Amino acid sequence: QVQLVESGGGLVQPGGSLRLSCAASGIIFRLYAMGWYRQAPGKQRELVASITNSGGTNIADSVKGRFTISRDNAKNTVFLQMNSLKPEDTAVYYCNAERPYKLSLVYWGQGTQVTVSS
Repeated sequence: QVQLVESGGGLVQPGGSLRLSCAASGIIFRLYAMGWYRQAPGKQRELVASITNSGGTNIADSVKGRFTISRDNAKNTVFLQMNSLKPEDTAVYYCNAERPYKLSLVYWGQGTQVTVSS
């Protein structure tokens, strides 16, 4: 009944941009912190950016200044704007929803592939 659906991934050249979207259903979206994680082959899943239910953001140092996270509560959607992409950004990007102070209420999307290559 809970579903997070990512979209917007694809192949892009270094220096290019992509905008990822994650549409949520089955949760009271405005009560959840949202995040974007990524996982490259052979590596652990890493936090890229997060946004609280009150609008505060956290951006990983590796992408700070290049990536921006935002949310539209009216559309139950969180976005990740990715600019100045580098080959090391190549990974599967996952959408995450987490209810603050309720550790059992964590949900994940299926992921969308982002490949940065010439």
